Amino acid sequence: MSNVSHARSDIAGHPDAPEMRARYDKVMGGRDVALVDAPVFLVGLYCAVSPWVLHFTAGQPALAAHNLVMGIAIAVLALGFTAMPARMYGLSWAMCAIGAWIIVSTWVVGSSPDTGIVISNIVVGGLTVLLGMVCAGAAMRSRRS
Repeated sequence: MSNVSHARSDIAGHPDAPEMRARYDKVMGGRDVALVDAPVFLVGLYCAVSPWVLHFTAGQPALAAHNLVMGIAIAVLALGFTAMPARMYGLSWAMCAIGAWIIVSTWVVGSSPDTGIVISNIVVGGLTVLLGMVCAGAAMRSRRS
């Protein structure tokens, strides 16, 4: 009786491996950080609704409008990262700047904000800076290769 079982081997030796790798890269379109798009969108969404969640719309109307606009901007960036990743990841550094501004704006735009507002904006701004740096790092890495 003959042995019809095939021995498993590494796919690197397959003659079509370079073509399959190129096709996979084309399909993914350089999407190295696809898992970051959703957290960026959620951070933007929370930033936009935080004045109503923390109930500071009446006491800090300027900061409430500011957080709404900044949250919408972050969410739009996240949607852009999802729709056109190759073009939008260049704006990752802008997202870092937005995050830093959200931290500082608590005292610039707001008038003597309470502790909850300060902590919320610091966390949202810090997460925005962190996620922006992840996106920027992936964009730099994909440009090199």
